[in-house]
Amino acid sequence: MAPTDEPRAPESAAPARPIAEMQARLAALVEEAVAQALAEGDLPPLEERPEFRVEIPNDRSHGDFATNAALALARPARQNPRAIAQAIVRWLKVEPPIAEVSVAGPGFINFRLVPSWLNPVVTAARRPDWGSSAVGGGRRILVEFVSANPTGPLNLVNARSAAYGDALCRVLAAAGYHVEREYYVNDAGNQFQRFADAVRVRYMQAVEGRADVELPEGAYPGEYIIGYVQAAVEALGGRGAVAALPEEERVERLARWAVERIIAEAQDVLARYRVRFDRWMRESELRERGVADAVFRRLVASGHTYVQDGAVWLRTTAFGDDKDRVLRRADGTYTYIVPDIAYHADKLERCDIALDILGQDHHGYVPRLRAALAALGYDTSRLEVLINQMVHLVRGGERVRMSKRRGEFVTMEEFLGEVDIDAARWFFAARALDSTMEFDLDLANLRTNENPVYYVQYAHARIASLLERAAEAGAWPVEAGAGGAEAAPYGYEEPAERALLWEIARFPEEVAQAAELRAPHRLAVYARELAAAYHTFYTDCRVLGAEPPVQAARLLLSDATRHTLARCLDLLGVSAPERM
Repeated sequence: MAPTDEPRAPESAAPARPIAEMQARLAALVEEAVAQALAEGDLPPLEERPEFRVEIPNDRSHGDFATNAALALARPARQNPRAIAQAIVRWLKVEPPIAEVSVAGPGFINFRLVPSWLNPVVTAARRPDWGSSAVGGGRRILVEFVSANPTGPLNLVNARSAAYGDALCRVLAAAGYHVEREYYVNDAGNQFQRFADAVRVRYMQAVEGRADVELPEGAYPGEYIIGYVQAAVEALGGRGAVAALPEEERVERLARWAVERIIAEAQDVLARYRVRFDRWMRESELRERGVADAVFRRLVASGHTYVQDGAVWLRTTAFGDDKDRVLRRADGTYTYIVPDIAYHADKLERCDIALDILGQDHHGYVPRLRAALAALGYDTSRLEVLINQMVHLVRGGERVRMSKRRGEFVTMEEFLGEVDIDAARWFFAARALDSTMEFDLDLANLRTNENPVYYVQYAHARIASLLERAAEAGAWPVEAGAGGAEAAPYGYEEPAERALLWEIARFPEEVAQAAELRAPHRLAVYARELAAAYHTFYTDCRVLGAEPPVQAARLLLSDATRHTLARCLDLLGVSAPERM
């Protein structure tokens, strides 16, 4: 099963979130019990009602859920938390599916539910929108990721940003955000000029045969530019036609052609990588629309600029930056920060939240950008930035280089020639961005359970095979009234069944938290735990050949697992094969 372009839209306004719904229900019962205890004098009058939590205990032997309500009330009530807990429990309405309530430790209230309370999850987990929620509230979030300068091919770090950013977009969409994906192309200004300077010299070296010219300071040094220059010369009519052009026009046309070729190559390799963008925003477009000029005028009008030595400075130190920044040089040209401020101001006009995934070299850049946006009057909490750290390839326990471009860098295209796309996307999406990563090529290419993506995909394929065999035996799909969870005669009381059903039920909360924490790597951890729970269930609980009602229920549970695994893999941009 190939990953979809986007998570399916929810079938209803409130998709099933069984654990969150139960937590809310238990919290309401506790609130009622506290109110009753106060009314009856079992608790002293309170000047404040502190917040409390209903959570899943770390040790599930204590119960299914626990609340710290008594501990939270201890200070305002000036009572021992265990005494408060006992007072709450006295007035707690114990109703199905609550089987038992107890007080433990310093005053925790534990809830144990009847095993069958999660039975409806088996049906809910087989819906197309399983795992979706409305926690994002339809807020517009514009995610900019990859956004490599169009001065060379995408590289290994870009591959990491692409996998993580795309997975994050999928998760945010599933959690109820309105997501737009954007790629910013620096095809104007300083970046383009540095590239054009390199193109000028590479043309003289490779086409005119001049060995006496050297790259000027600041020009891009990569020898890969020679290949683009040679291809550009052929595309623009050959050596004679290009040589006949005035030098400035020649360099401009060669550089523009090369930039467009690099952008096209980036689009191709990203499409192969299953990454798409809603918009490719060009710096040249912003300049043509006068956005940078308009933002510069707004900053001057804000009163936060001053002139020194003929240059216009922005007093970013007033907004937390470590020093002030030049906006316009004495020669009248903008520094690189002005188009970037303009771009982010433009984004904030189009969304509720602008989220950037930037390279590690931008770490010190973020405070000055926030300061400039604050000077323009924007709420800087609307700008979120994730910093992507470096990636090192490892083979046989040793760091390796495999670049065909004289060892300058590993291109994304070369990397995808060495690693399966599913493995690449999993390994990158499974790690938080904020630490340097060693990508183990040997592990990624293993076709055994030591490889985490193979382990999860194998669980999905194993269930697909089981259901295929059940269908051949006439036992699948389960008919209405044939028994099992859909007819609700079976409680899933075996420990391995309960553990598996609980893991399935956790999925919507994992998606919601992955979205809110901007942490899609949580789903990779979850997928492995779900796969492990299924392998244990399959070992401990007979499926085919069990008594008909039990067989039917376990087939339904297996299918719910299969669908949850597929949804989870899809959110990571990884395929869910039915055969391996």
